[in-house]
Amino acid sequence: MSGGTKAAPRLDTDRLLDDPRTRIIVCCGSGGVGKTTTAAALGLRAAERGRHVVVLTVDPARRLAQSMDLSSLDNTPRPVPLPDATEGGTLDAMMLDMKRTFDEIVEAHADPDRAGQILANPFYQSLSSSFAGTQEYMAMEKLGQLRRPEQWDLIVVDTPPSRSALDFLDAPQRLSRFLDGRLIKLLTAPTRAGGRAYLKVVNVSFGVLTGIITKVLGAQVLRDVQTFVSAFDTMFGGFRERAEETYRLLQTPGTAFLVVATPEPDALREASYFVERLSEDRMPLAGLILNRVHRSPAARLSAARSMAAAEALLPAGASADNSHSGANGGPPLAEVTKYPLAVAALRLHAERMQLIAAERRLSQRFTAAHPAVPVARVIAQPEDVHDLAGLRVIGESLSDN
Repeated sequence: MSGGTKAAPRLDTDRLLDDPRTRIIVCCGSGGVGKTTTAAALGLRAAERGRHVVVLTVDPARRLAQSMDLSSLDNTPRPVPLPDATEGGTLDAMMLDMKRTFDEIVEAHADPDRAGQILANPFYQSLSSSFAGTQEYMAMEKLGQLRRPEQWDLIVVDTPPSRSALDFLDAPQRLSRFLDGRLIKLLTAPTRAGGRAYLKVVNVSFGVLTGIITKVLGAQVLRDVQTFVSAFDTMFGGFRERAEETYRLLQTPGTAFLVVATPEPDALREASYFVERLSEDRMPLAGLILNRVHRSPAARLSAARSMAAAEALLPAGASADNSHSGANGGPPLAEVTKYPLAVAALRLHAERMQLIAAERRLSQRFTAAHPAVPVARVIAQPEDVHDLAGLRVIGESLSDN
């Protein structure tokens, strides 16, 4: 690091993966930073080092299934074929289906008749498919389900992409507040107070509110909501209990949060928020994975020296900045100098070194704000990851820090 900035402590991902006390790894970060690929690469590396791993992702992109040599991923963990050289480990992968997970909860915690009423209810079908926060809550539910059997000794979670940084942690409380809200209490009043008593209460205290709800939602929708809440009422406590249990599980030393970011201003700004929020919630932060970091094998040749060398290959009065083919209406580079390829290569190298310098400054700024957060870097790859070999390269890059 230049300018006297203290280097960030090194994140030893292999040590984290090899530690049998590490039971859950949660990869979090803003969208588009390679979070899903990172989670898959960590899972593969852990499995090839002897762990029994399941990767839970919410990314619907087919490329993840293809990178794991699977035709598709769904709500059931699927075994990923590993090479014979694997040290006794196994790898399973699954993609969260939030509606199916919600249905499984209903089927597991309600008698068949009541479960059938809930599953057929139009309001439930809407809630389980599109209600704000349902995906994040179901990711927490699925994590709790995967943790109970002893089939896996490591669960790697790719958290949902969301506008608000840690909706994954907020979802249980948000859904619990919804279930405990005044509207829900109003709608459950018929089953608690009886028809006439309910009408009396509504007429005295909630008549205006109910009228507004009816106008906004419509009478049929209101009846669907009331029917759903009445059937679902006995399950509310179970939702809260499981949410609290999973939340406590995430705070234990056996869990490790990894914040994934790219060396870009917005991504690192979000990463800083994640780090601060995890600290506030007393979640065990393992470190930052800085993804798609650029490097150059000729790093000793600075941008300034590269541009100076390019200028030296041009005739007097020409500039390496605008001497490429057709730039600014000028003549092609080949007509300006005897060494067009050398000038172009030097200029490209200068641009790469300027990018590397900008990424280093952003990384230093993050480290200055969070000096205790370990960092591991993943070198930018020439193409997208599309198979196990590509995931293996990402895992090896993480271990080479």
